[in-house]
Amino acid sequence: MAYSELIKNFDKIRDYMRDFYVYGFKSREQYNRKSTRSYDDEKRRLESWLNDCMYFRQTNDGKTVYISVDTRTTVHNPLYKAWKTASFTDGDITLFFIIFDILYDSSVSLTLSEVVEKIDNDYLSYFSEPKLFDSSTVRKKLREYETIGLIYSEKQGKTLYYKRAEEYNFKNIDVLDFYSEIAPCGVIGSFLSDRQNDKGDRFAFKHHYITQTIDSEILCSLFDSIHKKQEIEITKLNRKNSKIQKINIVPLCVFCSVQSGRQYIMAYRRTTRRIMSFRIDYILSVKPYKTAEDYDLLRSKLDGMMPYMWGVSTQGRGGRRETVEFTVTFDDDEQYIFNRLQREKRCGTVERIDNNNARFFAEVYDTNEMLTWIRSFICRITSLNFSNKEIEKQFKSDIEEMYRMYGVN
Repeated sequence: MAYSELIKNFDKIRDYMRDFYVYGFKSREQYNRKSTRSYDDEKRRLESWLNDCMYFRQTNDGKTVYISVDTRTTVHNPLYKAWKTASFTDGDITLFFIIFDILYDSSVSLTLSEVVEKIDNDYLSYFSEPKLFDSSTVRKKLREYETIGLIYSEKQGKTLYYKRAEEYNFKNIDVLDFYSEIAPCGVIGSFLSDRQNDKGDRFAFKHHYITQTIDSEILCSLFDSIHKKQEIEITKLNRKNSKIQKINIVPLCVFCSVQSGRQYIMAYRRTTRRIMSFRIDYILSVKPYKTAEDYDLLRSKLDGMMPYMWGVSTQGRGGRRETVEFTVTFDDDEQYIFNRLQREKRCGTVERIDNNNARFFAEVYDTNEMLTWIRSFICRITSLNFSNKEIEKQFKSDIEEMYRMYGVN
């Protein structure tokens, strides 16, 4: 059972979860933002959610705590539990059951005054000292339930009627299960899966990026702003100096890394007149600012840039694009090397020279983004040419340093 000292503000949970488990577990001595008691409370709360996948090992510096998820046994993202825990008062829980008992039949629609009258006459009147609710409290609760989709309202003349939302049963649970574990904001699919009678575990994932779950609220706000073509104000954290900054951007597209699971928002910043990327896990809040009249033009500009983007960088040195070309060799029984080039080429092109050699070429904004991938072909590269000679020199010096480290002439 989840730890009962619950909080309503998920921003706090997001902050603690990243500090404790995503960026490295903090000990009492390292956690200096609040009191020792706060440290114990937050640690205990998170442990109640993640107990099945928490482990520790003893080191010279003490006990090291970490999360380990074995996808052979843990099929569903354990971090979803954080979203499914909510706080409530006695009044909250009382009104919840009474209102949904009144609106149990989805064909019944009632006005606010009719709902309040039924609460007083059909429910609270049976108690000698009942908890009373005024019209304002009931109205707020009805609006809250409408916001989360449990109730919807409709106007008949000048009168507003409330009605319970109809249940929807998914015919294809496979799609829902897959979406909940793979898609951005997959926690929505997890909520929907919880309402189905079929609880089968259909999928297991070799690479399962679970930490992006805690950014779902921010990501949902960004998607909403993209849909509405809005300019927004974001509050972002600089992890290097821990400074918080507010900037205005026009969000255009969300990029998700297939290598790390990290998510970025590609956006236009008017002060720099550039389309640039922002890590979503560094964004603390999103606030709508105004409609972006030039949104379609900016999105078209990004579309024109994407064929030259290896990752999320949109600005080469001196504003020029750079070229990368290298040739790899492989044996007759190593055709998987050529297949891998074809599969991972992204915006580049692959040309087969003969049965045992292939050439890769790409024109990109930032060669530096490609270095990690190119290094994975070391010992197969027979020729290499970067237009950015500084990056090429760095690449070759890294190889020479590796040779020295392993004593290779």
